Amino acid sequence: MLKHENLKISHLGDRKFPSPQPERYGRFVRENERVLVSPDTESGARADAEPPCFERAGPRAKLFFDPSAIACGIVTCGGLCPGLNDVIRSLVMTLSYSYGVGRIFGFRFGFAGLSADPPADPMRLTPDGVKRIHEQGGTILGSSRGPQEIGEVVATLVKHDIGVLFCIGGDGTLRGASALAAEIATRGLRIAVIGIPKTIDNDLLWVQRSFGFSTAVEKARTAIQAAHVEAEGAWNGIGLVKLMGRHSGFIAAESCLANNDANFCLVPEVPFTLEGRGGFLELLEQRLRTKHHAVIVVAEGAGQDLLECAETERDASGNVKLLDIGRYLHDRILDHLKDRGMATSVKYIDPSYMIRSLPAIALDSEFCLILGQHAVHAGMSGHTDMVVGFWNQRFTHVPIRAVAGQRNRIDPGGALWARVLEALGQPVSMMGS
Repeated sequence: MLKHENLKISHLGDRKFPSPQPERYGRFVRENERVLVSPDTESGARADAEPPCFERAGPRAKLFFDPSAIACGIVTCGGLCPGLNDVIRSLVMTLSYSYGVGRIFGFRFGFAGLSADPPADPMRLTPDGVKRIHEQGGTILGSSRGPQEIGEVVATLVKHDIGVLFCIGGDGTLRGASALAAEIATRGLRIAVIGIPKTIDNDLLWVQRSFGFSTAVEKARTAIQAAHVEAEGAWNGIGLVKLMGRHSGFIAAESCLANNDANFCLVPEVPFTLEGRGGFLELLEQRLRTKHHAVIVVAEGAGQDLLECAETERDASGNVKLLDIGRYLHDRILDHLKDRGMATSVKYIDPSYMIRSLPAIALDSEFCLILGQHAVHAGMSGHTDMVVGFWNQRFTHVPIRAVAGQRNRIDPGGALWARVLEALGQPVSMMGS
């Protein structure tokens, strides 16, 4: 259970500098403002205990850093995601125009750009240089996976006189950022480390929404529409769409709700079997015999236990490399229906890399702008070892230790999955007997 004391944010020290932001931009956030973790009256906490709550994000009246005397750095890590350039742009614009920071460095290709032998020199980022980057996908800084020697990273920050480092990335990036913040604290340096949550799968714990997710759902919806058209265009036609979601099936689930053309949604959180009475293949066969077409949406991490050769190879971020459940289902469906003398046409669509490399849609672009603003407010006021979150419709400060190494997943007994089952008419269980 999340406890109040585990949500305290680390600070570099007393704030002595008045904020240069005029109050017309909105009131300053007071230090005692909080956002409740649970909005429910029955949250399980004792009546006499302080309920768990997050520190509220926003500009502070006093700053730890003198904006005219420091430089700031930005790094993007991990896989690509819609909105990365939007966040970079927001950071640069807010640092430049709201605080007057004159030196902003973009470190190239992830944490590798902070090593002693970087793949490329850092970029000097200016408002003119980033003013149109939100119109393109990817990241102008490049990205990479994997850790770097932490002493080299600290040395690079000191070399460039970095006061605040903004780390844009997912779980692995945030774990690296927290380790970096700990090393900085051990050395007694005055450098803040601020995380900005980037995971297209929307699977970070205590972060209700991460940027890029809305774009992924919108574009996945287009793929499902195409699969539906293909399925209806053939007798016993099947459209099979594989979407991103290594451990959490939020993209698959919410795109099925947004489109509502799918008949089956397979996610990592809900096990299923292929064979047997009530198994997936029998249910698919029944669907074809009555409706003569079907649309299947599967998250990439679903059904990994069904694959014949479980692999343990890992990528540079430490993630187990998954086998292709989409291609596996494609082949098993064809074999199953052939054995039953049913002619079929299966169209397999995998839009994963197309989706993650696209520019953000309007909803995500707005969200990225606000995330960047709050990250700058947090960094300039001396917060560190934290990530900007979004919870109960409020932007928050969350310690990285509360987020990293854990995962937000679909609750098979929760409201979201119940809505999916109802919309698709999918059985509660597809565990064949």
